[in-house]
Parts: sequence; structure tokens; C-alpha cells
Amino acid sequence: MNEIGLMPLPPYIHEQLKEKDRYQTVYAKYEGSSAAPTAGLHFTPELFEEIKKKGVEIANVTLHVGIGTFRPVKVENVEDHDMHSEHFYIKKEDAEKINKAKKEGHRVIAVGTTSCRVLETIADENGIVKETEGDTNIFIYPGYKFKCLDCLITNFHLPESTLIMLVSALAGKDFIMKAYNEAVKEKYRFFSFGDAMLIL
Repeated sequence: MNEIGLMPLPPYIHEQLKEKDRYQTVYAKYEGSSAAPTAGLHFTPELFEEIKKKGVEIANVTLHVGIGTFRPVKVENVEDHDMHSEHFYIKKEDAEKINKAKKEGHRVIAVGTTSCRVLETIADENGIVKETEGDTNIFIYPGYKFKCLDCLITNFHLPESTLIMLVSALAGKDFIMKAYNEAVKEKYRFFSFGDAMLIL
């Protein structure tokens, strides 16, 4: 597949990438994902070092993004949308870092909607997570009550996507629409290779 296959890209990218590494995070470890978690494309080894110097603990989760992530919502009632399923894994030591942060009153900040979906899938009602492997088809949209996640770093997403619904669930639809209007006005770059926002 690596030799003759073409990398699946979002529908708004019309040319194949000449450098496949441009569509990969610096912390990727395992093969299996159909797409990169694009919020992670903003991170470099140098940025990770700066973050660690500030005392931020970094925990890793694995989620194999499926092609369904690009599929728009085409039903009138969002509850009728058939959410795609994706495989995930979180190790014990990473789960323990997240739980320690929760217990000590620190914020849990997910990098990307993919990480957010893993955390919210495996968290109990108190936001505690444990080492787990499985599949998630969680669909987060306004009205959802977050259990583990406090903040999110994410890119600006396509309209009518499950991803824009997820960020609206976290920050409120009106606030997100204001942020998107500001991004359009200021000519921010949208989608996979675009700018990121931190939702607190």
C-alpha cells in the first residue's frame, strides 16, 4: 500500500502530497489511521520541549482516524446521523497521567477532536479513565455533557460536519459561530493545514 497506494485526503485537498510527512504528526507511532489528527500538525519537537518546561504533562492516546471523519451530516435530525466507528487504545501510564491531572484540579486539554472522542468514550461519570482498547462511535454534539475533557486544541472545521458539532458542544454554538466569523474576517486558514484554536 505504501508503494502504490494514494494517501486518503480530505475532499478539499485536490492534489496528492509530494511529501507524505507533511500530513503526519511528529508523535505518530502506529500505522492504521486513514487520516492525520490535523490539530497535531501544529506541534514540533521544539514546541513539546517548551510545553514540558512549563510543567505540562503529556499523555498519549491512539485513535485510528477513519475516512468517515470527512463525511458531512446530511440528516435533518442530528440524532439520526450514523456515526462512523474508529479504533482506539490508551496505555495504563497515560491513563494515570490524565487521572492525576483530574485529581489535582489541573485541566485536561485534548489535541484534536480524535483525542477528545477517545477520552470521552472511556471516561467514567467522574472523568476517570483506564487502560482500554476498543472502538468508538461516540457522536458529540450540543447538549453533550463532557466528563473528562476541559479544553481542546483544534483546527477550523468544515460546515455541517460532526467536528464542528463537537466544538459547538464544548464551547456553545453561538460562541463558535462568532469565532468562525472572526476567523473568516481575519483570513485565518481553515481545515487540515489551517490555523488552530484553543477552546478553554
